Amino acid sequence: MQTSIAEVTHLLEEFLTTLDNAYWESSDTERKDTLYDIISIFHLELRELAKLSVEDHYLTYEAISTGARNIQAKLRSMHSQLDQWALRTSTADQLRNQLPLVSNLLTRET
Repeated sequence: MQTSIAEVTHLLEEFLTTLDNAYWESSDTERKDTLYDIISIFHLELRELAKLSVEDHYLTYEAISTGARNIQAKLRSMHSQLDQWALRTSTADQLRNQLPLVSNLLTRET
């Protein structure tokens, strides 16, 4: 299945909101550092996507930034230990739904 740039933009914006919630819920410094890194990578990806013409938003998404192409290991680690990454049930549920979508999206790029 091909995903348009417009769909990816919406997905990443929602994912970033969830990651931001997980960041503020965490009391573990190492997790906060990792979440900050992931958030920074996806903010960069969204900034790069924002540079594209609106007419290009129907095109199939391909990861632009190097960070987005190389983030898989951190996303897999987060997904396998989800209850440790998100303290609130609502945040954990959102991550449980969003992580596979984002991960699959990036897997298609490699």
